[in-house]
Amino acid sequence: MNFKDFVQSKTFRGILVGIGVVLIALFIFQAGVFVGYRKASFSYRWGENYHRNFGGPAGGFMRGPVGGDFANPHGTFGRIIKIELPNLTIQEPKDVEKVIVIKSDTIIRRFRDAVKPEDLKVDEHVVVIGSPNDAGQIEAKFIRVMPAPPFPPPQSFSWGAPASL
Repeated sequence: MNFKDFVQSKTFRGILVGIGVVLIALFIFQAGVFVGYRKASFSYRWGENYHRNFGGPAGGFMRGPVGGDFANPHGTFGRIIKIELPNLTIQEPKDVEKVIVIKSDTIIRRFRDAVKPEDLKVDEHVVVIGSPNDAGQIEAKFIRVMPAPPFPPPQSFSWGAPASL
């Protein structure tokens, strides 16, 4: 069998398909590693900078991870609890606070209307989409001001009494 016959054989095609499948699988695995690294990196930086972002003790907090889940690095939703432009502090439904950085190219909308950062108010509900920075904050690309939820979020109960007040 010469080289030309080997290249045209089913065995050679099978080898090429096998190599192609392995390369695609490696590419998908690498994409997953990249995304996981970004999420873990943001969550780590957010935790490391928590005391700086929220005025905690100078040495930070000596607590273990809460819930074991990574923080979402590309956005949040919740209630505005503090405005110090260009930063907003958002309280998520599970009482996690995140600092949002409003940049000059951030788009802010209330329904269809464009809104200036100065028009935002404490206690408004927002949805934020953006990118993480090295300080554990989210640099907002888009902020949507939402109507207030019709009912307060349900409290968690333990043995018939509120778990936290």
